[in-house]
Amino acid sequence: MENTKIKGIIFDYGGTIDTRGVHWSWVIRDGYEAVGVPVGLQDFRDAYVYAERELARTRHIYPHHNFYHLLKIKMDIELGYLVEHGILSQGSVEKYAEPVAAYCYDAARNAVEDARPTLEALYQRYPLVLVSNFYGNVEAVLADFDLLRYFRQIIESAVVGVRKPDPAIFQLGVDALGLKPQEVLVIGDSYRKDIEPARKIGCQVAWLKGRGWTADEDAVEDSAMISQLGDVLRVAL
Repeated sequence: MENTKIKGIIFDYGGTIDTRGVHWSWVIRDGYEAVGVPVGLQDFRDAYVYAERELARTRHIYPHHNFYHLLKIKMDIELGYLVEHGILSQGSVEKYAEPVAAYCYDAARNAVEDARPTLEALYQRYPLVLVSNFYGNVEAVLADFDLLRYFRQIIESAVVGVRKPDPAIFQLGVDALGLKPQEVLVIGDSYRKDIEPARKIGCQVAWLKGRGWTADEDAVEDSAMISQLGDVLRVAL
């Protein structure tokens, strides 16, 4: 990361602020294990992908849903898939969906509180904008976690009709800041969805690298890597 006249910051949300850089699938997997859902890793991954595609196909999540509501909906879909395919027994959705959602919600809240001092420090010095691939309810999620006040503007894929890794969504964030791309630091957890497209439009980047979805992602290294969110303070302050 090169500190060249940073005047504003774009944050990713999911995976960056709410999981310490870990891909959300692993948080949910931990939730399955914590409450004793008897499913193997590959079946879990299949259910996770199915749920993400179902949420993209059909509207299940609405603007008023906070993060617990979102997680409960996702767990209903994932566990329903596993029951439908004979991997879990009948009644598993009713048994496991709420406790897994609660586990993941608590994990997110704890990660948000870890991130808060960094957000607060950056908020005191820079205008912040959020750019996120989300389901149309990110403002409700941020409000529930008392994060909405940090961000001058929210650029959400479901609202603006552009999704990462399209660099255009980051350009919207730059425009919202009223700055040049080279004056903006983009902080995200996904190399493909955050770091590469932000660089394409000329932004500075900080990659919060945690455990990714694939081994190939985990093998990537880059000079912009940071291991914890607070590391950006060395560059930005």
